[in-house]
Amino acid sequence: MDLSVIIPARNEIFLARTVQDVLDNARANTEVTAVLDGYWPNPPLVDRPGLNIIHFSKPIGQRAATNAGVRLSNAKYIMKLDAHCALGEGFDVKLMQDCQYDWTMIPQQYNLHAFDWKCKSCGDITYQGAVPDKCIKCNGTEFEMVVVWKPRLNRLTVSWRFDKNLQFQYWRKHAKRREAQGDLIETMSFIGACMLLERERYWELGGLDENHGSWGQFGTEVACKTWLSGGMLITSKKTWYAHLFRTGNFSRNGRSSFPYPLKQQEIDRARAYSRDLWLNDKWPGAKHKLSWLIDRFAPIPDWHEGS
Repeated sequence: MDLSVIIPARNEIFLARTVQDVLDNARANTEVTAVLDGYWPNPPLVDRPGLNIIHFSKPIGQRAATNAGVRLSNAKYIMKLDAHCALGEGFDVKLMQDCQYDWTMIPQQYNLHAFDWKCKSCGDITYQGAVPDKCIKCNGTEFEMVVVWKPRLNRLTVSWRFDKNLQFQYWRKHAKRREAQGDLIETMSFIGACMLLERERYWELGGLDENHGSWGQFGTEVACKTWLSGGMLITSKKTWYAHLFRTGNFSRNGRSSFPYPLKQQEIDRARAYSRDLWLNDKWPGAKHKLSWLIDRFAPIPDWHEGS
């Protein structure tokens, strides 16, 4: 087996479509392991070659679910993928052929246009998000979801960073730097939705640190582990993935759209743990201090004046 794509999922309505997208676009010997974290998906997963399922009757959290999926794998490479993503054709071959042992690879990222809401009365279309209260054209109150599943080609990201609080940020200006040109570019951080690396390397880095809690600081954790251990975090422009962001219209009704229940206390704890671990240089696998990484990408907004 070349690659295991691990998809941790809880209360995800697009898991089946994401699994389909992975297997339809894979061109290597690639399998999917869907980790069902305390739920059964609706629509259900379609049984097909290359699909493995792990089910936990009670949720264990996204980090623990990812680690469980990787433990099942015998592949040379593993990919962690969110359960609401589309992928480019041959993504697996294009990432693996460039991936060095101490690299963590990320496809360039688009925003995913996953669906629209169609008014059942007049047919008017509302862009994805929480179901509308009423149609702005006819005041109808019944809608059906129409799956679109296309990348928004005008919403491309190849560079990310984290600020002094170690929270991820987009970094548009970095993509314009001379060193960020070409098909393979170094990025300081990423959002944590999609990554590929060798399975042995994943465990060499300690897997995902469950002391953070279930959710949050994914990108910062993997970025710091990769860079500070002597490796490199690389965005590949040779392929892409598209990620559904639950922002904007998703919160228009004041209801949370995240699959895991998010308590501010848990978010704050994950961020505090992350800051203590990295700002105080406490990770035992580090060959470099965090200041080395900051210097490598200087000037960085929030870290350096005038950047």
